[in-house]
Amino acid sequence: MKGELEIVRGSGNVFRDLGHANADVEQFKALLAAEIIKMLDKERLTVRKAHDRTGIAAADFSRIRNADLGRFTVDRLMSIINRLGSRVEVKIRVRRMEAAEPVSA
Repeated sequence: MKGELEIVRGSGNVFRDLGHANADVEQFKALLAAEIIKMLDKERLTVRKAHDRTGIAAADFSRIRNADLGRFTVDRLMSIINRLGSRVEVKIRVRRMEAAEPVSA
């Protein structure tokens, strides 16, 4: 390998670091999906057993496991968590964007 590697500190949101327009929503959806996956793993639920328990399509659980979240809204993911028997608690912190951060429409 030639040259030195540049180390860059991430923002804490990989979607923002990659320049996605809806980075905060994508990050939130990823966090909710991760919680769903943890619940499925903890209770050893297959996608079919999760369907039987919640009435939500097994294919939706497969999409969540594969991080294919394009079809899901935040409220849909929260509803899935509710149907699995848990509740979502959200803590909101609003910060001003730094001057160097581009503003997307």
